[in-house]
Amino acid sequence: MKRELDQLLDSTLDTLEQVRQKRQLGLSLAEVGHLNFVGQGVARAQGLPDVRAEELLRLANGRLGMVFSLSPGEVGIVLLDPAGNLAAGSEVQRSGRVLDVAVGEALLGRVIDPLGRPLDHGDPLDTLDTRPIERPAPAIMERAPVSKPLQTGIKVIDALIPIGRGQRELILGDRQTGKTAIAVDSIINQQDSEVICIYCAIGQQSASVARVIAELRERQALAYSIVVVGSGNDPAGLQYVAPYAATTIGEYFMEQGRDVLIVYDDLTRHARAYRELSLLLRRPPGREAYPGDIFYIHSRLLERATHLKEELRGGSLTALPIIETEAENLAAYIPTNLISITDGQIYLSPELFSKGVLPAIDVGRSVSRVGGKAQLAAYHAVAGSLRLSYAQFEELEVFARFGTRLDEATRKTLERGRRVREVLKQSPYATVPVAEQIAVLLAVSNGLFDAYALSELAALEHRVRQATKLDLPHVYQRIENNQPLSPEDRQALLDVAKEALAGS
Repeated sequence: MKRELDQLLDSTLDTLEQVRQKRQLGLSLAEVGHLNFVGQGVARAQGLPDVRAEELLRLANGRLGMVFSLSPGEVGIVLLDPAGNLAAGSEVQRSGRVLDVAVGEALLGRVIDPLGRPLDHGDPLDTLDTRPIERPAPAIMERAPVSKPLQTGIKVIDALIPIGRGQRELILGDRQTGKTAIAVDSIINQQDSEVICIYCAIGQQSASVARVIAELRERQALAYSIVVVGSGNDPAGLQYVAPYAATTIGEYFMEQGRDVLIVYDDLTRHARAYRELSLLLRRPPGREAYPGDIFYIHSRLLERATHLKEELRGGSLTALPIIETEAENLAAYIPTNLISITDGQIYLSPELFSKGVLPAIDVGRSVSRVGGKAQLAAYHAVAGSLRLSYAQFEELEVFARFGTRLDEATRKTLERGRRVREVLKQSPYATVPVAEQIAVLLAVSNGLFDAYALSELAALEHRVRQATKLDLPHVYQRIENNQPLSPEDRQALLDVAKEALAGS
């Protein structure tokens, strides 16, 4: 027995001496395993006993992968690059670090993939600091109430479904109803607000992403924005890590005390990518074939959106996740999951879209559970009565379709409601400043547009907005500075609107 122990000790000492010599020569030891299976976007490997969850792995020909699942004697890997000629028997090497992404000011104005690799033919980003893509959400005691508005420049949202900085507001609706346009409008409207914007494309067609980038560049919004792209042509693993990488980039700015807006477009495709990876790695399917932890992967992502306390510099991260419904089914698995995670939802109706009511936001099915507390004070003078009158109009409009005879009061309510709906219409990429929104909404809620035909309202609205900007700069400024609308200010806005309409 003593002889065996002596041999073991000698062998250990020899190994330690070899390690010391290699380190002196500048060499390092690496744990190397071999692939025993390669599938569509996934692989399995053996021979990596000390590997960690979510560790970055180096595969043959410079390809990268991430540890996705750990089993006795085997590691499940999601590929972050196309498989190419990878095959069973290929080497796989540990990197010793969990998957991370570059963060920093140099990312502003850039288009990158979820690994921080430039996609815009710009300079490499090797010199930036890096952070893990998966980070714990801020603790409850580190968070502050949502108290400051995030203006989107969209009248119906800012007035009736307001969003606060640090909120999570879901945008959902059937395909081709204008979900991305609302998110892009919100980014464009941050031009003078010092809000950093991140647009994260998940599973989108390259042409769609290129159109969004072109819009941001054309409207000078790319200078304060970062675009993270895991397109539909990329491996499912890259699509899966994209929102986490984008959130890590946003958290860097939030922890510097800055406000960040992040758009996830969209989490439906993210859920499908995760389902694909899970099923290929033989995880058991659950409801609608999604794995049981699909709720967890989205909740741990969206919980990172918050408003930090002043002791932690007071930065915020506002999340606008987008999901796609099918046949207006809000009760499907993924929509119900995300509705329960977020602080409200903006629902886009295909029926309104087909009627030309843009943005096609269904006010009755949309809600903001936080933003009203952060809404600018001037909106309180118009938002309550406007929402009530609009809801009454929608109810009455249903009954009016049956052709029943209407009394004069009901007819006036319908006419007022139609003008409210017409005023709330807005073209994509045409955001409206806060004070001009207040002036127009105040005018329509007080019946100043009632005597005019619906076809005239767009031109009349423009006249009211211009008159408010030119004739009432002091009121304009007070509204922008979040001061309440005094009775004098209210009357001044109505008088200017009447003069503008009379001059038409």
